[in-house]
Amino acid sequence: MAGINYIIDTNIIIELFRGNEKIKASFKKEDKFYLPFAVLGELYLGAYRSSNSKKHLSQINEFLNICTVLIADKETSNQYGILKTMLLKKGKPIPENDIWIAAITKQFKMKLITLDKHFLEIDVIDVLKL
Repeated sequence: MAGINYIIDTNIIIELFRGNEKIKASFKKEDKFYLPFAVLGELYLGAYRSSNSKKHLSQINEFLNICTVLIADKETSNQYGILKTMLLKKGKPIPENDIWIAAITKQFKMKLITLDKHFLEIDVIDVLKL
């Protein structure tokens, strides 16, 4: 059976790095992982701010071997504008990086895996909240 294409939020990757067995068990060997540029930036920020940067940078580089990084383009920017406008009209703003993550998720029509419930405010993306 074919795997699922997942866009992974920062908090899921951090839990994987910590060895969270519940999170690990949620994935199948054949699943494919995609990392939005904003998530990668958040991971690098956390690594450089940590007391053990070398360890965390190594974890990131190892994880990059099993996933594909998705970068922003004009369609991502268009989706960002649509989603942010929708959230502002609802009076439910979310962090800027998360809007970019949602825009990539919408653009590529994939499932976003996250621990953050505020993504559920964006009903035009497929969210799997663990």
